[in-house]
Amino acid sequence: MRTIFYGALLAIFVTPSVEAAEIVVLSPPLVRDGLNDLAGDYARQTGITVTVKSDVMGKIMADIETATPAADVIILPPDLMDTLEKNGGVKPGTRAKLGRVEIGLAVPAGAPHPDISTVAQLGSALRGAKMVVYSKPGPPRNSVEAGIIDTILKQPEFTGVHSTPVETGSGIMALVHGEGDMAMQVIPEITPHKEVELVGPLPAKLGAHIDTAIAISARSGDASDAQAFIRYVMSPHAKAVWKVKGLDRF
Repeated sequence: MRTIFYGALLAIFVTPSVEAAEIVVLSPPLVRDGLNDLAGDYARQTGITVTVKSDVMGKIMADIETATPAADVIILPPDLMDTLEKNGGVKPGTRAKLGRVEIGLAVPAGAPHPDISTVAQLGSALRGAKMVVYSKPGPPRNSVEAGIIDTILKQPEFTGVHSTPVETGSGIMALVHGEGDMAMQVIPEITPHKEVELVGPLPAKLGAHIDTAIAISARSGDASDAQAFIRYVMSPHAKAVWKVKGLDRF
């Protein structure tokens, strides 16, 4: 049934070129799982290989101009996409809004799930933890989510919270390895790990989310196939795949 569904979808949204061999997509980890699912179905139905290369945003920005093979499609937060546009890193007129990813709170599997529906309740829950772990902000990773979390934890409402940014890896992996008893991370990077459980997204008042944009790289060797893939991952029918993997389409 899934094959029939995607076959019909691709017939509507995709007109692949005969000679296309590969589309390279460069993206941060927060959209990797949904992107991999969609890329796999696209490749099976069209015969066009879709290679998803996922890395931290600082590395992506460094690799865009030099990586081999060159990326065809790039996914980044709007501010970094702004930088690319100013520097001629994406093809003019190809940028589009993709979706939003929320930052959430995770605990070890089987641990109690505190109420974090308000900022005050989140603060109380975090103060009850022995250690809250999260990814280290700043260079060399330049993690957007780490910067957001670090800023939140410095707000007066979270005074008294015992927290630490992990030097290597991510906050969620530190939680998996027992280095803390709570972690803050983007939701798509929490849910794949059976050793931890998602308590829920942080209160909306905190603005703890990352928006994403998608565009064709200026170095793309086949802009028409890159555009066809973008149409596919942005189609209304692909919304369900993104939703399951933690991204809400705009």
